[in-house]
Amino acid sequence: MYAVIKTGGKQYKVAVDQVVEIESLAGEAGTKVSFGEVLLFGDGEGVSKVGVPFLQGATVEGEIVAQGKGEKVLVVKKKRRQNYRRKNGHRQPFTRVKITAIAA
Repeated sequence: MYAVIKTGGKQYKVAVDQVVEIESLAGEAGTKVSFGEVLLFGDGEGVSKVGVPFLQGATVEGEIVAQGKGEKVLVVKKKRRQNYRRKNGHRQPFTRVKITAIAA
């Protein structure tokens, strides 16, 4: 059984007991979260339900495992012959969520 959910402007294919890293959500570790924007549901036996754009009444339940930051990405700006150089780093925050239930 799997589902495709939309959160944080991205789409994720999730299954029960899977741990996924998604865009940052508010909440501490152990907090329950629910995703109502389910785009697709499949039971693994060839039967799928596709929403237009979302499935009515379908939800995916999860639990926040951890909050964290991704790897550092360096941003470098330079203009030639102008003695202009800037270096900046960025670490994107994420939330690690364990999927506990998929209800269609």
